[in-house]
Amino acid sequence: MQLKIKRGEKLSILLFLAPSLIGLLVFYIIPFGGMIFYSFFDSPINGSFVGFKNYIELLNNKIYRQAVYNTVIFTGISVPLIIVISLILAILLNKKVYFKHKLRTSFVVPLVVPVASIILFFELFFDSNGFINYLISKLGLTTIDWMNSNWAMVVVIILYIWKNVGYNIILFLAGLQNIPKEYYEAADIDGAGVLDKFFNITIIYLIPTMFFVLIISIINSFKVFKELYLLAGDYPHQSIYMLQHFMNNMFRKLDYHKLVTSAILMAIVVYLLVFILFRLQRRINDYIGG
Repeated sequence: MQLKIKRGEKLSILLFLAPSLIGLLVFYIIPFGGMIFYSFFDSPINGSFVGFKNYIELLNNKIYRQAVYNTVIFTGISVPLIIVISLILAILLNKKVYFKHKLRTSFVVPLVVPVASIILFFELFFDSNGFINYLISKLGLTTIDWMNSNWAMVVVIILYIWKNVGYNIILFLAGLQNIPKEYYEAADIDGAGVLDKFFNITIIYLIPTMFFVLIISIINSFKVFKELYLLAGDYPHQSIYMLQHFMNNMFRKLDYHKLVTSAILMAIVVYLLVFILFRLQRRINDYIGG
């Protein structure tokens, strides 16, 4: 049965949506469209059309390529790790565990702690004179300059996982609690083992949640710049110089072309990645449903 919406109700709906739509148009769609348009000119003011010259120059920039490489490495390592860790923790917290509710709360705390406090906490551990180096020196080993060596990437991955794992756990817990218990009881009657139930019941019914968690984790991996900036500054060790560092430094230098073209390329890549993931999710759902 289709509901017919009266003309007056349509007008009311549009009036309620108007502030959000106008804000989206003014602050996002129009600026992004203008940014794409001016990326093909040599100057935003009285510039001449240069085609893809700005994009070619950017792709030939060694610093930009290093930033892209570091961002891909960081996202490629941290996102699968956080999904696996958060799924394991969610499965454990979904069982009858002592202090279960307090443990759930403890994983959510990093989401509400101010960024400055998070950075202070990590500096206490990973500073050149921090707690971990103190323990290493007590063992008679050589201390590590964590943020000025290749270990810096490890620190950033730990920071990302520690801060965002709680949100993923909440999402996985919601997905786990929506799986009917009767399926597990029927599997027990059939003599299914733990792994059989995990791969044939848990994973199958968590696929929609897992895709959502994957997308959120990828987006959050691009939002780690705030913590990384406070931890390592404008020009950190080359192993953790991310795309966000590059764009931030181009903004400070007022290098319009590199800033705009890098932002557009990153937006295109993220859009294509999310588009592919949604298509993949639809095919998997059709396969399971079929």
